[in-house]
Amino acid sequence: MTAPGAFPGGAELFRLGPHVAHLNHGSFGAVPVPVAAAHRRLVEQAHADPDAFFLGVPDRLAEARTRIAARLGADPEGAALVDNATEAANLALDALRLTADDEVLVTDHGYGTVVAAAARRARVTTVALAPDLPDEEAVRKAVLAALTPRTRVALLDQISSPTARFIATPGLLADLAERGVTTVVDGAHAPGMLAEPLAGGPDFWFGNLHKWAYAPPGSALLVVSPAHRERVPAPVPSWEDDRGFPRALEYRATVDYTGRLAAPEGLDLLADLGPERVRAHNSALAGYGADLLADLPGVTQLPADDRLAMRALRLPSGFARTPAEAAALREEIAARLGFRVLIWPWPGGGGIRVCGQVYNVPEEYERLAAALRPLLDGR
Repeated sequence: MTAPGAFPGGAELFRLGPHVAHLNHGSFGAVPVPVAAAHRRLVEQAHADPDAFFLGVPDRLAEARTRIAARLGADPEGAALVDNATEAANLALDALRLTADDEVLVTDHGYGTVVAAAARRARVTTVALAPDLPDEEAVRKAVLAALTPRTRVALLDQISSPTARFIATPGLLADLAERGVTTVVDGAHAPGMLAEPLAGGPDFWFGNLHKWAYAPPGSALLVVSPAHRERVPAPVPSWEDDRGFPRALEYRATVDYTGRLAAPEGLDLLADLGPERVRAHNSALAGYGADLLADLPGVTQLPADDRLAMRALRLPSGFARTPAEAAALREEIAARLGFRVLIWPWPGGGGIRVCGQVYNVPEEYERLAAALRPLLDGR
């Protein structure tokens, strides 16, 4: 395997601490220096003249939303800025007016808080997808086979967080629509990662901007098809209620809007760096790291996709069988070995996910593989 080169100037774009190697961009992202500077300027504006800032927020949010929607290929009048994907999932599910007798289809790769949001509102049926399921067609067949006459909604990851798999593909979304199933797509990793994050046209789609789109935390986009827009409830009553969707969702009186307002700067930076160049670099780097880890005894690489800057591998049997075991191993790798990675739990044995970003270099993955070997052997 050939190590990819470093991304020119990539490391200098971030101010990550040197105490650990950050190989987990997919969990919380990281804010580039120019975006952080724009964010600080917005905070200073809010502090310098609160009246002017908050009275102007609704229009500034609409402007930011329009810029973001243009970058992602969304209709700005069919999208709303929200805090994160979990909030967006709850808003989408509330719009559907579910009852305890309705069935929501999810998979066992779904994000925990999003699946929990469905379980609080309706009956949840979970499709078991083995982590090593070979391809998108196998995923499609498994999801369709799990449908029942009561299935009203399919709540599916576009890209699964722990296992870095495509699930809600355009083909599967079309199949579900033909069967009269409402589609809600968790696209948490799609903005910035995918060239066409809204491919397939689901009924509801949401994605975080603070991960691969370089925005500050507290910024995500919810996109809703025309038939459902007027049913999406505002989180709290506000002076924008009479404006309806999306402005009623976006304005919540005196809260911190600066992350959302700075979010377009992240996508603008990605455009300046060259999105395809960034994506190709990040995917190659994650793939290089996964190949190194796959050489460790008992570690197995899961099916991967070159469009993604994340790779997942199964750890030897007995590691990370529960959420508690996964969290303990994650923190041990951070504290003892000096690496930030995602450890995901699975019955019988979980796995590890590594990411690639422009601030990473091949040597970090080489050091991780060398450091993990004695830890795995010692168990």
